[in-house]
Amino acid sequence: MSVRARIEATLIENLAPERLIVIDESHHHAGHQPDITGTGETHMRVRVVSEKFSGMSRLDRHRTVNALLKPELDAGLHALAVEAAAPGEPTRW
Repeated sequence: MSVRARIEATLIENLAPERLIVIDESHHHAGHQPDITGTGETHMRVRVVSEKFSGMSRLDRHRTVNALLKPELDAGLHALAVEAAAPGEPTRW
């Protein structure tokens, strides 16, 4: 299973998102960091809308996503950009 697929599965299972987009941005960073994942997937962007974020600060939303994806970060995911919103909040995406 790819890093992207594992990220999607983890977030779906734990956040039951209304909307989820996981974007592999690794190609923008080729040669920037050694690929210890072995997959070429080193930089990801997560865009997620979930009811679980209601009432949370932006920082707490990021902490939640980072905690859920800690195994991927520990395994070599070098960068994770998070755009998290609750339903009904404006997004730029």
